[in-house]
Amino acid sequence: MSTDALDRHAPAQSGIDRALGLLDGFREHIEHVQPTLTGLPVLWVRRERIVEILRHLKAPPASFSMLYDLSAVDERLRAHRDGLPAADFTVFYHLLSVDRNEDLIIKVALTGGDPNLPSVTRVFANANWYEREIWDLFGITATGHPHLQRLLMPPTWHGHPLRKDYPARATEFDPYTLTVEGQQTEQEALKFEPEAWGMQRERDGSEFMFLNLGPNHPSAHGAFRIVLQLDGEEIIDCVPDIGYHHRGAEKMAERQTWHSFIPYTDRIDYTGGVMNNLPYVLAVEKLAGIEVPDRVKTVRVMMAEMFRISSHLLFLGTYLQDLGAMSPVFYSFTDRQRAYKVIEGITGFRMHPAWYRIGGLAQDLPVGWQQLVQEFLDWMPPRLREYELAMMKNALVRERTRHVAAFTTTEALEWGVTGPNLRATGCNFDLRKQRPYSGYENFDFEVPLGQHGDVFDRGQLRIEEMRQSLRIIQQCVDHMPAGDYKADHPLTTPPPRERMLQHIETLITHFLQVSWGPVLKPGESLQMVEATKGINSYYLTSDGNNMSYRTRIRTPSFPHLQQIPSLMRGGFVPDMIAHLGSIDFVMADVDR
Repeated sequence: MSTDALDRHAPAQSGIDRALGLLDGFREHIEHVQPTLTGLPVLWVRRERIVEILRHLKAPPASFSMLYDLSAVDERLRAHRDGLPAADFTVFYHLLSVDRNEDLIIKVALTGGDPNLPSVTRVFANANWYEREIWDLFGITATGHPHLQRLLMPPTWHGHPLRKDYPARATEFDPYTLTVEGQQTEQEALKFEPEAWGMQRERDGSEFMFLNLGPNHPSAHGAFRIVLQLDGEEIIDCVPDIGYHHRGAEKMAERQTWHSFIPYTDRIDYTGGVMNNLPYVLAVEKLAGIEVPDRVKTVRVMMAEMFRISSHLLFLGTYLQDLGAMSPVFYSFTDRQRAYKVIEGITGFRMHPAWYRIGGLAQDLPVGWQQLVQEFLDWMPPRLREYELAMMKNALVRERTRHVAAFTTTEALEWGVTGPNLRATGCNFDLRKQRPYSGYENFDFEVPLGQHGDVFDRGQLRIEEMRQSLRIIQQCVDHMPAGDYKADHPLTTPPPRERMLQHIETLITHFLQVSWGPVLKPGESLQMVEATKGINSYYLTSDGNNMSYRTRIRTPSFPHLQQIPSLMRGGFVPDMIAHLGSIDFVMADVDR
């Protein structure tokens, strides 16, 4: 494509212009500039230059220092691809620059029966798992990858589940059976072979010990396995093994209507509740062109921050339990019950309310909600001071956590670390401040930062974050806007019953919304939020149907676990247990 044609096709958008300026030397390798509702510049480039282009974008002045996400789309059944390069599969690279607070999506079109492209692990270390994931789920080969094998699916699995020709329903499979012989085969496939990972079995005539930590170890926060290569207590190397909690959430999105997928989002980070609904409904609202009332924005912020506190309380109890303290978990869980009292009083549910709706909320705030929330706001500050005094200032806690598993901002960005774990290194990057959404720009709060990026800072920081969440919720109570709890839009939640009984058009809309679901125009949208464990986002592709063509769920815990080996080589087993507790992860958030 010529430069003139490229410029005519590019949207009049400053982000696009900056992206093209940064790639001025690669103009002949840019195939297309794609307009989307993501709010980000999206450029299609030639496959053979992807490594060179990403290396250029990572270095100054572009400084896209983080590979935020990498995934793929099976394009073969997509009907609305007007103007896009011909492709059977598309691989996209979502780059993030913390320095300039900008993002850029680079796409590569793949055609033919054996899709492949060069591995970019030489450019971004955290591309390792993402490339294994697209091979596992799409069958896309990253040529030159150091260890391309299954990641989320079992080693014996056949096929690639996110391909469009792969069944999406259990009824399309034969009934599952597992014979004794089959069980032995599966167990044998899980056997760890050190040589396959470039590990030696001995050194100077002394054998290493290979220890399976998990997949049900109490310090692993879920069905997580990590194989340790040990010389005594020293960790020579380790290999995380994930996928035991994989449920095919992205595949499920292909057969659920836009509305009916909302409850599935609750189960991603199952401690985050409505925090999981938020990026999804915001992304759908971009596709639908819905602007919600101020009351909806404020209520969403209030309930999201309630779940941030609830999640951080769970973290604090288990974090200290992993360090050997038994009492804190009882105190933190007692306070979580108070948080759940508020959540249940407002939404009717506790862990998984699925309470946000496209265009609004399931219902308005109940009578007496202010008193319910205010009681919690009055209760928590003294409790947080007690946690800090009795736990974080405890000499044993400090001894076990200070300068343990520390990493720098540069290392965090290299591995895709976001949220509290990134801010513990001193990096001031919080989407609620840098890129306010859902009305966060209207709230007065601070962003707590750490100094050393160690286990201690990651624990202390979350106590400070709970204080700021209380501050935000108090402002919600004091300044809750009046108005409706949903947008007056035909694609939003079903209309009020009284209007439905009076107007035939409204009745038809209600019937279609409930039985068929809203139909959204073709397009792509993306929403990132500062979730409980880091940045969570939904990248949605609509093909003009009542359900998503492709739903990409980027979770923070996935890259956080990938970083473990680089941190723990040369460390000790007790330090790794402390680090696992400080990450704050749940395996549903990792495996989806």
